[in-house]
Amino acid sequence: MEKDFKVYGYRWVILLLFVMVNILMQIHWINFASIASQATKFYSVPAPMIDLFTLSFMIVYLIVSFPASYIIDKWGMRIGIGIGAALMGIFALMKGFFAADYTMVLIAQFGIGIGQPFINNAITKVGVRWFPLRERAIAAGLSMLGQFVGMLLAMALTPFLLQSYGMVNMLMIYGVVTFVGVGIYLIFNRECPPTPPCPPGHDERISFFAGLKHMFKQRDMIILMIGFFFGLGIFNAVVTWIEQIVGPRGFSITEAGIAGSLIMLGGITGALILPSLSDKLRKRRIFIVIAMLGAIPGLTGMTFAGSYWLLCISCFVFGFFLIGGGPVNFQYGAEVSYPAPEATSQGVLMFVGMVSGILFIIGPDIILEEGAAKTPAMILFLALLVVTLILTLILRESKHIRTGDI
Repeated sequence: MEKDFKVYGYRWVILLLFVMVNILMQIHWINFASIASQATKFYSVPAPMIDLFTLSFMIVYLIVSFPASYIIDKWGMRIGIGIGAALMGIFALMKGFFAADYTMVLIAQFGIGIGQPFINNAITKVGVRWFPLRERAIAAGLSMLGQFVGMLLAMALTPFLLQSYGMVNMLMIYGVVTFVGVGIYLIFNRECPPTPPCPPGHDERISFFAGLKHMFKQRDMIILMIGFFFGLGIFNAVVTWIEQIVGPRGFSITEAGIAGSLIMLGGITGALILPSLSDKLRKRRIFIVIAMLGAIPGLTGMTFAGSYWLLCISCFVFGFFLIGGGPVNFQYGAEVSYPAPEATSQGVLMFVGMVSGILFIIGPDIILEEGAAKTPAMILFLALLVVTLILTLILRESKHIRTGDI
C-alpha cells in the first residue's frame, strides 16, 4: 500500500506491451528514410513521392488525432489502442504482400498511419491508468523509448535487410513480425488495475470537449504547444531527410543510416535519463529548458559537420536532448492541463507537431531545387530552436510538483 492506494506489478507488463506496439508503429513510419535513393529507383518515382511514405503518417494524424483521443478518453485505452494496433497489423501485412506496387504500399502506409494516433496519443493515458504520479514521467519515457527503438531499428536494419533480401522480402518481414506482435498485445492487454494508482478522486477527468476548452485557457499549455510546433516539426523533418541532409557532404547511405540510428540511440538514452531525473528531483520545467538548450549544438553539428565523427556525436546529442526531453514535456502538459484527459492534452501536442512537420518537410521541397542541400532549412530550424528555448524560460513549474502532489 502507498498512502491510501495500491499499485500493481502487472503495470510493467502493460507498459512492456505498449512499448512493443510503439516499436512496431515507428518502424513502419520511418523505414524508408534511410533508403530513400534506393526506393526512388525501385519504384521509379521522384524523391518527394518517397517522402510521402513518411508524410502520410503526419497527414493522417491531422484528420484522426482528435477522434482517436476522443475514443481513448470515452471508451478507454484498451479499445482505443486496440483499434490502432489492429489497423497496424492488417495494413502491415498488406504492405508486405503488395511490396512491389508503389500505389498499394502507399495505401497500406496510410492505413497504418490511421492507427498511429490511437497509439501515440495514449502515452500519458497508460501512465495515469496504471502508475502513481511519482512514476508517470518515467512511464512516459519508457513508452517513448519504444518509439525511438522502433526508429533506430528502422534506420539500422532497413538498409541491411534491403541489401540482403531485397525490397519485397524486407517489407514482408516487417509485416509478419508486426502481425504477430499485434496479436500478443491484444491477448495480454488490460484496461486498468482493480483500483486506481492514485488517491481517491485524482483519477477523475472532465470530458473531451471541456478538456479542449480548458487547455486553451492555460498559459503554460499554450507556450508548450508553440514549443512542440517548432521542436517536433524539426524532428520530423530531420529524420525524414537524414540521407538528404548528410549526402551532399559526401556521406554514404550506410553512414546516413548510422547517423539516423544515433539520433534514435541518443533519444533512447535521454528518454531513460531525463524523465527519471525529473521524477526523482520532482522538477519538470528545468528539464524542458535543458532539453532545448542541449538540442541546439546537436542540430548545429548536424548542419555543418564535415567529419563523420563530429556528425555522429552531433546526432547523438540532438537525439538525447530534443527527443529524450519529450516524455517530460508530455507529462508536464498533462499536469498543467489537469483535469483535461491525458489523451486529449497529448493529442493536441502531437497534432501541432504534425502540422509543423508537414510544413517543414514540404516547404523546402517547394522552395529549393530537387536534390539541393537542406542547409538553408537547417539554419532556419536552428533559429526556431533558439526561439523555443526563449519561450521555455517563461514556463512555470507544474502545480502538481509545486504542491507536492506526488
